[in-house]
Amino acid sequence: MLKESQNRMFQEVGPGTPMGNLMRHYWHPVAAVAELDGNPTKPIRLMGENLVLYKDLSGGYGLVDRHCPHRRADMSYGFVEKCGLRCNYHGWLFDEKGACIEQPFEEMIDPDGNFKGKVNIKAYPVEAKAGMLWAYMGSEPTPLIPNWEPFTWKNGFSQVVFSHIPCNWFQCQENSIDPVHFEWMHANWSTRLGNAEGPYAPTHQKIKFEEFEHGFIYKRVREDTDEENPLWTVGRVCLWPNALFTGGHFEWRVPVDDENTLSVSWFFSRVPHDREPFVQERIPYWTSPIKDPETGRWISSHIINQDIIAWVGQGVQADRTQEHLGRSDEGIIMIRKRYVDDMKRIDNGEEPKGIYRDKKANGCIDLPIIGKEQFINGHTREEIDNFPRDYNPSTPNRFLFHAGQPEEVRKQYEAATGVKMMDKGIVE
Repeated sequence: MLKESQNRMFQEVGPGTPMGNLMRHYWHPVAAVAELDGNPTKPIRLMGENLVLYKDLSGGYGLVDRHCPHRRADMSYGFVEKCGLRCNYHGWLFDEKGACIEQPFEEMIDPDGNFKGKVNIKAYPVEAKAGMLWAYMGSEPTPLIPNWEPFTWKNGFSQVVFSHIPCNWFQCQENSIDPVHFEWMHANWSTRLGNAEGPYAPTHQKIKFEEFEHGFIYKRVREDTDEENPLWTVGRVCLWPNALFTGGHFEWRVPVDDENTLSVSWFFSRVPHDREPFVQERIPYWTSPIKDPETGRWISSHIINQDIIAWVGQGVQADRTQEHLGRSDEGIIMIRKRYVDDMKRIDNGEEPKGIYRDKKANGCIDLPIIGKEQFINGHTREEIDNFPRDYNPSTPNRFLFHAGQPEEVRKQYEAATGVKMMDKGIVE
């Protein structure tokens, strides 16, 4: 168990906090590219700061303070120009770097003055990658957004899913290095939710955790596998600093503030050979519901919804002074130590883990991936038909992860892959 001060250190992400300083060294996905097509401004909250994301008329992106430095008007109601975002209150215009580039009345009344040169709005860089908009809130020099290998794959259907989670981000991320929970929270609990008393899933016999350049790998042997199985030889990735990667999808746990998290998931499904070449012009996005409005209970029918129940069940902020860690929690202990070490590195003027600056190396960053050949080389329709009904890592015939997939996205997937979706969750 942790001391109260240690627990707070992991949870607090505001400006000037140790964890907030660490997390500001990284890019974070905050929205979908397609979100700003219809409405070019979006208010967001990120690591305790109220901001406005926008896309200007030239196609450039910006992220600025929610309030105008003139009279504190709400910039989310501002309007975009060829360059930047203009406050709707008095017309002050700010570019993506936060510089005030127009003050209409001030410039008319004093053409030779330079009042605008004395005014700035807080601003952060934004870049688009893999259908998502990423924000960086740290100091210069700005690192590169990691170009993970799946972002380079061809002939695939991608989608981005958001969930708004009413709890601290750290308890969400700790789930990323907890392999035994798959046996109980997903397999066995799903069996019971399906009104069956068994049989239960194969039990875990052996687990192992390894740190590597891009995070941590967890490996496991179950009753039905051995050390020749990819679950042990390859494993799954707890991606540094706040993501999970399982091969066909990423999950980022983005800190909104100390009490809320934005879950951002990116999914890739390879189209069959008879659908190649396939180029996705627009990556769809949607928000997954997490609570049943009729019962007021958390939704439990899909994998990530089940994870969310574990996260919010710990409270808005987990009280780690009351926990009792066991042998299955070795990975939890390892990542906590790494976070502490990285915070110390920052204090010493050093860079933390997982910062990417080499453009050549960032061209395609390899990760451990079970079934990588399916994602890269694809498969025939006949091979897809013979995949197990419950799960196929490359072209699934049902979306197991988030509840509430819109019919429009489902139809887009079926049109792209030619695969008929069979049902909607892991609990039937």
